[in-house]
Amino acid sequence: MLYQQTLLHLHAIENELKRLAMWSATKPAAIALASTAPFACDTLPLEHWLQFIFLPKMHQLISSQQPLPSKIAIAPMAQYVWAQKQETRDLIVVLERLDELLGGK
Repeated sequence: MLYQQTLLHLHAIENELKRLAMWSATKPAAIALASTAPFACDTLPLEHWLQFIFLPKMHQLISSQQPLPSKIAIAPMAQYVWAQKQETRDLIVVLERLDELLGGK
């Protein structure tokens, strides 16, 4: 059940990124994807981290039936990064719901 609910949230994140024209057709350079900083904030905008690191990793965990993260806090970062962009509110809400789902709240 948790996998199914998580998948719904992942699809909602993808749909929101596309709706906001934040979805990229071009994959970042391998060095940018190899960042060890939280959210790869030193090499990628948050939307690219979501698209090219977070979403693929979550899909991999789900498809291989691996444990999902239980301590997750993406929404606060999104709120900080997109504080001045009212149009991202729906995306932030989806991220808040995913944080709550995986955090067991």
